[in-house]
Amino acid sequence: MRLILITLTALLLATVVGVGATWMTTTRGTEIGALTIGAWTARPRTGTADVDPYSRATIVRNGELPIGTGDGVAFTATADDKKKALDGRCDVIVSGVTPPARFWTLTLYDRKGHLVANSLQRYGFTSQEIVRGSDGSFEIRIASRSRAGNWLPTGGIERYTLMLRLYDTPVGVATRTQRDAPMPTISTVGCS
Repeated sequence: MRLILITLTALLLATVVGVGATWMTTTRGTEIGALTIGAWTARPRTGTADVDPYSRATIVRNGELPIGTGDGVAFTATADDKKKALDGRCDVIVSGVTPPARFWTLTLYDRKGHLVANSLQRYGFTSQEIVRGSDGSFEIRIASRSRAGNWLPTGGIERYTLMLRLYDTPVGVATRTQRDAPMPTISTVGCS
């Protein structure tokens, strides 16, 4: 009887740990196969047959359709370069250049993966509509109140995620450093 009780306790504990670990990785992600450059993180294998089981479970849970490897790669950021969480009540500047790509988009999402509601119905920028400097660099202000230039409204939400999708780009599984893929910087410049 004691052996049966110990066995059932061990099975119950293993089940709780297994289900808990799976839930954590599907809701918070995993670093398996992740490419991190500055504040940006991508999972270039998610659009391939080589995707790890945890990323596959995350894709199924979110209902997201990943970009195929031949099409491009998607980078996300939930914090600035100093690891401060992106806060919709603060002014955040995304500036610099992007890696080589035929086309790119920068989009603002809430933590549930929905576009952030705002009165302008502006949810992001594309490489074709962004105002750039003479050297090709750009600066995008992300803030709750109107700003001059390239401005993305946050609607004043507490936390958000930025997604930079690069289409038709050499950036991928073999990319490792900022020199291989010069990513824009993200900095928080003030909070209201």
